[in-house]
Amino acid sequence: MQASFQGWRVVAGAFLLAIFAWGIGFYGPGIFIATLAENRGWRLGLLSAAVTWHFLVAAALVAGLPDWHRRWGIAAVTRAGALASAAGLLGWGFGHLPALLFAAATLTGMGWALTSGAAINAMLSPWFDRRRPAALAMAFNGASLGGILMVPLWAWLIAGFGFGAATAVVAALLLAVVWPLAGRVLARDPAAYGQQPDGRLGPAPPAPPAAPARSRGALLRDPLFRGLSLAFALGLFAQMGLVTHLVSLLVPALGPRGAGLAMALVTVFALLGRTVTGWVLPAGRRRRWAAAATFAVQMAGSLALVSAGGSVPLLLAGCALFGLGVGNLLSLPPLIVQAEFPAPEVGRVVALMQAINQALYAFAPAAFGLLREVAGAEAALWATLALQGVAGVLVLRRRG
Repeated sequence: MQASFQGWRVVAGAFLLAIFAWGIGFYGPGIFIATLAENRGWRLGLLSAAVTWHFLVAAALVAGLPDWHRRWGIAAVTRAGALASAAGLLGWGFGHLPALLFAAATLTGMGWALTSGAAINAMLSPWFDRRRPAALAMAFNGASLGGILMVPLWAWLIAGFGFGAATAVVAALLLAVVWPLAGRVLARDPAAYGQQPDGRLGPAPPAPPAAPARSRGALLRDPLFRGLSLAFALGLFAQMGLVTHLVSLLVPALGPRGAGLAMALVTVFALLGRTVTGWVLPAGRRRRWAAAATFAVQMAGSLALVSAGGSVPLLLAGCALFGLGVGNLLSLPPLIVQAEFPAPEVGRVVALMQAINQALYAFAPAAFGLLREVAGAEAALWATLALQGVAGVLVLRRRG
């Protein structure tokens, strides 16, 4: 009897993984900084450096992810990422010497590299071809839900039980969910079920001989790769910088509670924007136009924020418009790569692009903070708008 298509089960597993990956590796560091600065009186500069190190470790490791998947399998590598994240969380929670933060950040950076965007793409690539935009959008919505669910969970656990106990609880939850999930959902590919991508039945037809995937050095020399990578690196740098500082920018007009609700609005619209784009995204090179439209919408949001003054409706409109593009900057790069690069290279291209993006945006919070100190909040918003404009132009320049 033919088994039902297992691809959507993999999407559900990737969705759950993304909740933990982003709840720990992306949203968690900001919570760690605020908690350790308040409870232990550690310097913000030191804590920020540890968070930057967390992202740099991930950037250094993620480029090798396709090779590790081929050698040990996606399930084993995902389990290793969960173990590293759990151990790193305990280091953040119970390391009572500032120097130990960098050991903890090394472990959480390893976990983030092995469970974030490139890993999600690798999980779904064998299962989806034509329907990959919708599948990726659904899986990456777990990243948005990681912000919606995990940030309040962190706050509740820390307030009720202390930071150390909070990290232990989250580490235990991570392993309890991800360890069995990896074995049951990620250990087999479509061929093991006699299936093909998108649910087509029967064994896959023999593939024609394909040229081997190029090395990372060869990809870095490819103008097509460099242009696409630079466009999203600039867009993500602007996005990371603004998201990190957005609450403090909104507090004067909205108050702490209103600023928190505005950030929730950003997350909700990120989920909405990614879902709609995933279901209507065109095929082929037209996907670049979807990316350019994303940058244009975020520019409109940045312009609304810089023009708002104390206008609450305009500030909320700016957050909504900016949020519409937040999710797409995560899901669109692998979909453009799928359309423009040979299939054997897709995993390596996505991983290398993510490594470059992470290495750059790791410095965005500090850069935007310095710009605010030197030139004011308005200058940071204008810088965001300008970077998004340059990224929108670059993403339409297809050379190679």
